[in-house]
Amino acid sequence: MSDDTNAVAVLIPALNEAATIREVVGAALAECARVIVVDDGSSDGTAERIADLPVTVLRHATPRGKGQALRAGFEEALRQGCAAVVTMDADGQHDARDIPRLLAAARSYPDHLVIGARLLGRERQPAARRRANAVADWGISWGCGLPVADTQSGQRYYPRRVLERFDLAADDFVFEAAILIAAARECGVGIVSVPIAVRYPEGGASHFRPVRDITRITCYTIGQVIRHGHVIASYRRSHGRRPLIFEA
Repeated sequence: MSDDTNAVAVLIPALNEAATIREVVGAALAECARVIVVDDGSSDGTAERIADLPVTVLRHATPRGKGQALRAGFEEALRQGCAAVVTMDADGQHDARDIPRLLAAARSYPDHLVIGARLLGRERQPAARRRANAVADWGISWGCGLPVADTQSGQRYYPRRVLERFDLAADDFVFEAAILIAAARECGVGIVSVPIAVRYPEGGASHFRPVRDITRITCYTIGQVIRHGHVIASYRRSHGRRPLIFEA
């Protein structure tokens, strides 16, 4: 466990993930001593599965959506004095062993948000999900004004400057798009991606609904493109070059 993990918390939002949460949290603890789990109103005993582990658990009485879960986790990380947060989904699709690679990218690219981009084994993604992600990447990159690989990945490294934007007016999965755009447009933070493998573990269940959520994300992103102006210039900056990739 490297020294830089002392100032970093792993944040895991969870909704009805009793089947996978213990394994995910255990793997995260092997890489980082500080883990925050936000149980977003689970009804299947998710929090009870990790009650004996040395982690901070925040619980919502009823489900509020992923955006609110991340927002609560960001606030708690700031309260604990963290310099950064690494987020992971609770369904097992992210490998905690990739955390050191995200931290290495953060060291090489200070003042950058780091995305664990699912670039390895993309053919394993369901076709509908792959198309939805491609549309989101195209639009959110435009919103950011720079090219971003895998804007839908939930495995990310957020520096403190970005954590402080937890009050963004966006909820559910739109929050993850909003935080990328705010990081690039308002915080002056770059975005670098670390290739990770596509994983769909048995027992995991995604709460992302491609049609509904991509529609919401698209509407939000269009509004942000218009709000920030220089629409054509932003498009050229975001689609005229390749995303920044860190190969650890």
